[in-house]
Amino acid sequence: MDAGVGLRPRPRAAWAGRRKPQGFPPATVPAARLDQNPARRPLVLRPDAIRGASLKGLCCHKSAGTEKVHYSADDALLLKQKAEDVLPYLNDRCVYLVGMMGSGKTTVGKIIAEVLGYSFFDSDKLVEQSVGIPSVAEIFQVHSEAFFRDNESEVLRDLSSMHRLIVATGGGAVIRPINWSYMKKGLTIWLDVPLDALARRIAAVGTASRPLLHQESGDPYAKAYAKLTALFEQRMDSYANADARVSLENIAFKQGHNDVNVLTPSAIAIEVFEHF
Repeated sequence: MDAGVGLRPRPRAAWAGRRKPQGFPPATVPAARLDQNPARRPLVLRPDAIRGASLKGLCCHKSAGTEKVHYSADDALLLKQKAEDVLPYLNDRCVYLVGMMGSGKTTVGKIIAEVLGYSFFDSDKLVEQSVGIPSVAEIFQVHSEAFFRDNESEVLRDLSSMHRLIVATGGGAVIRPINWSYMKKGLTIWLDVPLDALARRIAAVGTASRPLLHQESGDPYAKAYAKLTALFEQRMDSYANADARVSLENIAFKQGHNDVNVLTPSAIAIEVFEHF
């Protein structure tokens, strides 16, 4: 862990010393404040994480889509042990996962949240909820990328006042310095995936949900790789601001694989814990 990452005292909740308002969310997920942005609805934060999961429960849970993430009982036990080791160090701080689109932030983030007993949020989903539009691609189409980025910053600002969250951020969240001021209140982890592997992942599922990649015709892999390369060149210095970098290429090398796409989400999550 970088030397600049240290323990921070946990601020008192706004209602400390008074009776908690009826219907208030759990102490780990304080209510988000309302904004003056008329295009933005108040956030209703519903944690996806499963708290207090047993080893049996850890072996299979829902990921971002309809598919399930399976991992072995051995991995579940190792994850549980690592979670117990890092909890005192985290001191209730939030963890923000950053990285390029398709890098697995949501899937890995849900595993980490589950074993830590934290709540999981996807910042893109929260933006969709706050503006009342069902997809990032549609937000770009109806409004603009700048409109999306403004709302993304507001979501990250709200999350930064909370505790015990795992947040999967959008791939471009790192480009605004103000977002780093919010995320640096917690711990930031960069999931670094080779661009070739990302392009193959994205080409396999299509680019319809990726507005920055869905503007050109041609071979899905070639256009995904070209656009990802351009985006990464713009963002790589920003990703390097993260407190820790988890290289999937290094994980694959240690496990004797030539392709990072064969790595399991649990193997990546285990490596993330090594960087806390």
